[in-house]
Amino acid sequence: MQDALTFALMTDEQNRRIAETVEREQNRLRNFIRKRILDESEAEDILQEVFYEFVQAYRLMKPIEQAGAWLFRVARNRIIDRFRKRRTESLDTTEPGGGEDEFFPWEELLPSPDAGPEAAYARKVLVDEMEAALDELPEEQREVFVAHELEGRSFKELAEATGLSVNTLLSRKHYAVLHLRRRLQAIYDEFKKA
Repeated sequence: MQDALTFALMTDEQNRRIAETVEREQNRLRNFIRKRILDESEAEDILQEVFYEFVQAYRLMKPIEQAGAWLFRVARNRIIDRFRKRRTESLDTTEPGGGEDEFFPWEELLPSPDAGPEAAYARKVLVDEMEAALDELPEEQREVFVAHELEGRSFKELAEATGLSVNTLLSRKHYAVLHLRRRLQAIYDEFKKA
């Protein structure tokens, strides 16, 4: 009987801490995801996945010490996973005007998070650098790059949604890719040597 009471109290305490963390981090985490995923329903799906993983990890393991950092790391990984899934799905289809200049080798830049501590560190550094580089882009270029590369939207779909021509969108993405290549080349070369 005492064990059941102790378990119930521990579960109540876990529920309270989980609820406090979700309440505290929800808006910041949603904004973080929405900056990277323009589709609102997909961003909300990622948010829910992150909180689901948080609850599972919190209940199965010991309590997570730095819950905010953990949540953002999981969110970043989920966003990258979605990008990778879309990227592999879209490799068979080419966009008008797309060519070698339009491809950015994200898969080569991001080591698997399961490949050990060095790979996890490299992944974190690269993701942080990519985020910083994306933030440096003019808004129009960033929006096109994110929509096409990270969300997997076609140029035709973007043209219909924005009212801009496909050529304008291609041009904006081209300049974004050039900036990202210049900005990330040194770090890419450094990790490639290792």
